[in-house]
Amino acid sequence: MTALQITSHTGAQRLFVLVAGLWVGSLLTVGYLVAPAVFSTMTDRQAAGMVAGTIFRIEAYLSLIICMALMVLANLLVTRGLNQYRLIRWILLAMLLCSIAAAFVFIPWMNSLRDNALAQGMPVMLSPSADLFGKLHGASSIFFSIQSLLGLFLVWRLTKAQQ
Repeated sequence: MTALQITSHTGAQRLFVLVAGLWVGSLLTVGYLVAPAVFSTMTDRQAAGMVAGTIFRIEAYLSLIICMALMVLANLLVTRGLNQYRLIRWILLAMLLCSIAAAFVFIPWMNSLRDNALAQGMPVMLSPSADLFGKLHGASSIFFSIQSLLGLFLVWRLTKAQQ
């Protein structure tokens, strides 16, 4: 690759790193600062769960949009000869799958269980669906942790010095 080719892609690469860094930062902030803060400050755990669920739903949709945009940009960079973005695309695909699972499986299912319990006049953790809700919450937490670790690896790879 020539020096002209490298400098012609510098702006796109810097934009990529900036967006990825902000996105991963938002994931970490929501998951490991905001959600625990909501639960530690609100006395009603049911209400805290609803607030946290809303925040995670917004983050999941935001992640879908940003991840797809970064995948398009990564594909563009690969087609222009920046082969270091080949691995980045796989990381993004894994992160996208985590976002899809959150946005279209875990969050809607857990919201449905919560809404059904509330319609019966009880919090979800006292309803017959409490066990299933707990399992879904655990699975969604695992997926979020995987997505967070992948995000850290993504940023680590993106900030690696290029030869």
